[in-house]
Amino acid sequence: MLTALDRLRHAAGGFANAGRAFAHRNYRIYVSGNSVGLIGTWLQRVSVGWLAWTLTHSGAWLGIMSMAEFFPVVFLSPLAGVLADRRNQVSVIRTTQIIGGTQATMLALLVYTDTITIWLLFGLTLLLGVTNSFAQPSRMALISNLVDRPTLPSALAINSIVFNSARFIGPAIAGIIIAHASIGAAFAVNAATYAWFFLAMTRLSPVQSYSGGGGRNVLAEAAEAYSYASRHPGIAPMLALFAVTTIGTRGFVELFPGFADSVFHRGAGGLSMLVSTVGLGAICGGAWMLLRSEIAGLTGVVLVHTLLMSIAVIAFTATDNFYVALPCAFVAGGAMVITGVGAQTLVQAAVEPQMRGRIMALYGMIFRAGPALGAVLMGSLSERFGLRLPLAVGAVVSIAVWTMTWSRQRHIAEKLESEPPHRAAMKAAD
Repeated sequence: MLTALDRLRHAAGGFANAGRAFAHRNYRIYVSGNSVGLIGTWLQRVSVGWLAWTLTHSGAWLGIMSMAEFFPVVFLSPLAGVLADRRNQVSVIRTTQIIGGTQATMLALLVYTDTITIWLLFGLTLLLGVTNSFAQPSRMALISNLVDRPTLPSALAINSIVFNSARFIGPAIAGIIIAHASIGAAFAVNAATYAWFFLAMTRLSPVQSYSGGGGRNVLAEAAEAYSYASRHPGIAPMLALFAVTTIGTRGFVELFPGFADSVFHRGAGGLSMLVSTVGLGAICGGAWMLLRSEIAGLTGVVLVHTLLMSIAVIAFTATDNFYVALPCAFVAGGAMVITGVGAQTLVQAAVEPQMRGRIMALYGMIFRAGPALGAVLMGSLSERFGLRLPLAVGAVVSIAVWTMTWSRQRHIAEKLESEPPHRAAMKAAD
């Protein structure tokens, strides 16, 4: 059992991990811009949803807007991954920030001039979805070029904390601005956050970039990434497990409105508590990952928390007691972040630099599209079987795949946690 002094030393180690990450000037600048940008992202999501509702009062349009933002990644992630490997990732991010800022500005102007329509909102939301699909692989792959390998787990954990903190701050700011100013003002504020992030990216020192294929065929390069991932003895099983659990369990957050209303009978207040509890668990999970900076043993951490997440989801579906469901949601939220950050760290640490953008595009596609696909699948099945059974079955399937992966844990860990050949060769040359 840890003593109070042991816990204090452990916490101090976590602060030291954060200090080592922020000691990298480029990473420090990136986080300062990204944190503001993510607040704007969540601010806009709430504002788009509210504007779509005020224009149509249609739940179907709310779903269509969500699809417009997230579905393009399914088609564009291979191309975006090739772009992240062929081009300088900082330049890609700067370009997408310009497009995103222009989109937010156009929304603000259309609202202020009272010329916005649901179809214009759909078109501009689709534009943002396409833009984000190109930005995501470069943003994910860039982190490995901003910090050294030992600091990578801490850097990714900090990113998770920033993301989940923005999930709270952005909607709160949106509510205040919409209530006391207007939806147009909310879009204008979001445009300003794009400008802030763009300026931060211009202050980065030159970042090393890797060419993944020069003038080769884009489709051939994209196919090469899928072939590389499927043949890698560590990355393949990790991505397969991540894909199954993402579809089978992570989409349960999207079903919270139904659980809050028809299962727990708590209405909008209960929905708010469920979402906040998952978010709090996510922040705690990110903080825990920050305390743990080593790559060694990370495969086991990911697998243990994958099982914990699935069990928490099953427990969530098995109860109709709201105050039993809340701790389950908290545990699931923390385990989701730990598995997500851990899996991303392992994949980034193991992949060859010239393949990183394309592999992270594949990871990002699973991360963004998986929960949406799971929510659609579970939601459709719930029309016939209710909310609980489809979600429980998804968690059971996740545990079955986890069992197969756990049986190969030692071999997978060896391939993911050991220093890859390209880094060993670089050290030998030095």
